[in-house]
Amino acid sequence: MIPRAIVIWVLLAVLAVATAGLRTGVITPRIGERWGHLVGTLIFCLVIFFVAWLSIGWIGPARHRDTMYIGILWVVMTVAFEFLAGHYLFGNSWDKLLADYNLARGRIWVLVLISTYLAPRLAAAVKGG
Repeated sequence: MIPRAIVIWVLLAVLAVATAGLRTGVITPRIGERWGHLVGTLIFCLVIFFVAWLSIGWIGPARHRDTMYIGILWVVMTVAFEFLAGHYLFGNSWDKLLADYNLARGRIWVLVLISTYLAPRLAAAVKGG
């Protein structure tokens, strides 16, 4: 189960980069940074749920608790990727990376983490698992 969950997370990471490209290249130039961030985040949350829905049967959690473990694994991997790759590969400052968590400034990246955690559980529930 865990190796398959990691494969799906890698797919989610690729889709995150693609969604970010869509946001910066298409959405933000048309509606501005603040709304572009909001729309891009919401689109990616939907992508997460859709991928989880498509893949939960293949991942094969045996129990309800397993979906929680998958969600935790995906969140830990996401945060690690965001901060480590974001800083060391993409050259973003730590302040810039942390800024996405500032709800007071309209930054709603935390919704991605919540969606990432809940998606396996919701997908299994919708699929009847």
